Amino acid sequence: MRRIEAIAIVLAFFLFGGSAYFGLQFFGIGELNAGIWSQVVLVGVILAWLSSYAFRVVTKNMTYDQQLEDYKTAVLKKRLEEMSPEELAQLQAEVAAETQRLQSIDGEK
Repeated sequence: MRRIEAIAIVLAFFLFGGSAYFGLQFFGIGELNAGIWSQVVLVGVILAWLSSYAFRVVTKNMTYDQQLEDYKTAVLKKRLEEMSPEELAQLQAEVAAETQRLQSIDGEK
């Protein structure tokens, strides 16, 4: 996120809070109650945003995590393309042996 986007989000929160305050006053709620309820609404919105952010962090659904995964995949593809046919055959044999070993372990359980 760029600095201008962060500033825009902060300004949007202030504008939302102010519009909630004046909107509540327009509908006949007193100044004190309108101030309290506009703060309640703002805190609720901020808590909802924070919880969605925490959820994305826990589920690793962040931009950085996606970029890192894409990078790892690209590196592995590049390494695979650069392997000689002999190296590729050896890798496939190792994978097959490991798969059989894991299946035999699962079969024993």
